[in-house]
Amino acid sequence: MRQPYLEVGKIVSTHGVRGEVRVDPWCDSPDFLRQFKTLYYDKTGTKPVKVLACRPHGNIAILKLAGVDTVDAAAALRNKVLYMARTDAKIADNSYFIQDLIGCRVVDADDAGKVYGTLSDVSRTGANDVWHVTDENGKEYLLPAIPPVVIDTDIDSGTVLIRPLRGIFDDAD
Repeated sequence: MRQPYLEVGKIVSTHGVRGEVRVDPWCDSPDFLRQFKTLYYDKTGTKPVKVLACRPHGNIAILKLAGVDTVDAAAALRNKVLYMARTDAKIADNSYFIQDLIGCRVVDADDAGKVYGTLSDVSRTGANDVWHVTDENGKEYLLPAIPPVVIDTDIDSGTVLIRPLRGIFDDAD
């Protein structure tokens, strides 16, 4: 099931003397956070906070949040996770949130009866993401998330169809 509120990053420290916070973004880039006028302090959306300003600063984002006007107020938010409303996010077609991929069944595209396991984690490597697939025995396999391998992703059914490269799973000749 798609969650209505998703984690977007964590406040890691203060910035300056006017209550700005430094956010470690858990998304493709700090620029992604610029699209939000409201973020949330909780995963249920009951604690909204207005985003007054957002700017990338290297690999982090500097946010000015409503009601946070001093260094002390900003410091009190350290280690707080920020959430976004899914309906507020604009993402490209055939793009997915990692939180939606985790838990999907990984199935052979040519043999629907062959289930490789469950997508348990995603590593961001730069060139392409690497999906961690854990089989029923707990063994983990690393799968490059590239078009020749990932054939179809259906978040609603919780299924990913793949055509694995030889040698990824122990069945290679």
